[in-house]
Amino acid sequence: MSSLELGLIGNSRTSALVDRNARIVWWCYPAFDSDPVCCELMNPEKKEKDAGFIDVVFDKIRQADQYYERNSAVLVTRFGDNAHNVIEVVDFAPCFPMHDRLFTPSSIIRIIRRVAGRPRITIRIRPSVNYGSEAPQVLPGAHHISYTGSEQTLRVTTDASISSILDEKPFFLNDSVTLILGPDQAVESAPQDVGRAYYEATVRYWQNWIHNVSMPFEWQDAVIRAAITLRMNTFYDTGAIIAAVTTSIPGSPDAKHNRDYRYSWVRDSYFVVSALNRLGATGTMERYLQYILNIIADSKGLPFQPVYGIHRNAGLEEKIAPALAGYNDMGPVRIGNSAYRETQNDVYGSAVLACTQAFFDKRLHRPADRNVFTDLERLGEEAVARYNQPDVDIWHRPGKEQVHTFSSVMCWAACDRLAAIARELNMKAREAIWAANAEKIRDDILANAWNDGLGTFTTVWNGSEVDASLLLMAELRFLEPSDERFRKTVSTIEKRLLRGDFLLRYEGEDAGGMPETALLVCTFWWILALAYIGETERARASFENILSRRNRLGLLSADVSREGNELWGNFPQTYSMVGLIQCAIRLSRPWENAF
Repeated sequence: MSSLELGLIGNSRTSALVDRNARIVWWCYPAFDSDPVCCELMNPEKKEKDAGFIDVVFDKIRQADQYYERNSAVLVTRFGDNAHNVIEVVDFAPCFPMHDRLFTPSSIIRIIRRVAGRPRITIRIRPSVNYGSEAPQVLPGAHHISYTGSEQTLRVTTDASISSILDEKPFFLNDSVTLILGPDQAVESAPQDVGRAYYEATVRYWQNWIHNVSMPFEWQDAVIRAAITLRMNTFYDTGAIIAAVTTSIPGSPDAKHNRDYRYSWVRDSYFVVSALNRLGATGTMERYLQYILNIIADSKGLPFQPVYGIHRNAGLEEKIAPALAGYNDMGPVRIGNSAYRETQNDVYGSAVLACTQAFFDKRLHRPADRNVFTDLERLGEEAVARYNQPDVDIWHRPGKEQVHTFSSVMCWAACDRLAAIARELNMKAREAIWAANAEKIRDDILANAWNDGLGTFTTVWNGSEVDASLLLMAELRFLEPSDERFRKTVSTIEKRLLRGDFLLRYEGEDAGGMPETALLVCTFWWILALAYIGETERARASFENILSRRNRLGLLSADVSREGNELWGNFPQTYSMVGLIQCAIRLSRPWENAF
């Protein structure tokens, strides 16, 4: 049985998931959306021998401990046996400044160290290609092994015995061995020297990055891990932000549809940018701004999609990987995501909101200017045209194309922020136009989305049901937290959607029986809403409960079982890690009153 008790390593170009026994079970190479050379997490079909992983066999393990190097993305797994032999496996993706830019190769480095005794280990490298359907061609060299057949050859350069790796024969670990896994290029020095230098530089980079991040007083360890995880889920090359590292991990045991989340959702990306901005880590926003501006230019008048590929590719046609049975045999495993075809009108607000701070933040190397504003106005014009038009809800429910309140509010937010930007740029005429647009949209929302008889805002205009997205109306500044309509809406949502410790996404989600899992971001939104209306103690108690559901390394997926701590859904999920950061910032005692 697979589980999501996994650690994430990465460098904003490639990333991998490592289990508690230091087995790499998921690695899309060379980039986030590539063919997974390690795909054991998705249970490839069994052929002559198991494949789709990289591991270290250490017999008779008595204990295993796993942790991240302090304030970094470097993962350490330590094993001991009954004879007091101890080894340590250090895994990371190189990430550090070089030649005035960030060096982030499509590489993973694994250092295996003897800590005590005379351990005997076996190194197994068994990649798959074409989504688990084939074995690669193996081409050994004097000090490296190349595995070909995928979109890019994987080369393993090492100071370990090549024949011992090829034959998977155990050998005594006298000191350490280093594996450099990545592109088919010669390594410039001895593997041990490269591994040590890259390790030190990578640890130093991450610790310096965290050193420059603003932290809430409380829950710092949780926020640090969440922030590093979000940073790893950004694609440095284009500025894209992926929703998760994986594809097709179901949200529950009975999930009817698996999704590929290795792409950049406009809505999710806004929340990631917002969370990191609040921590003072604005570099992600600067790169994402360029990603969005290029997509605006690419689209040439076409409707803005809810999701794009990390290389700005618009078409994400879905297909099935037949050789992969799926997470715990719960397939199919999908490649691509048909959501790119959906109409989701909230995306216009999401894109503008993600870029707004770039016009105001004087720390930026290149603050956004009038040219950028003109590009964003194209999204504002679409928001004005679409705020009262039907779209698909954010829960992807089929047959639910109506005028959704959340989408309308996000269209209002696009116009409201454009007015603020125009004011900052001293563009009085444009400010007046966007302020008038925002006011008109707001008036229409108040007239059509507020149900006076029920005393709540509703999911759709002139409706009667509620959903969790309405909890964001204060966070988005559409309503003041003190507005009685917001307080009443929060109360109604609690009464209709709260089940035990977690919120449903929408009314009727439990029509066929109580869902076994809960989408975590909905409960995070509820916690934020409670904090806004002054119910801090309830919010803190719920937040602590969610923190207890993280895996042992501090990571969250999209969903969690209502009973117990089992994580479900694509992993690690940016939405969930964003919610953790938002709630910690909102609920923490301020530093000036902390001690």
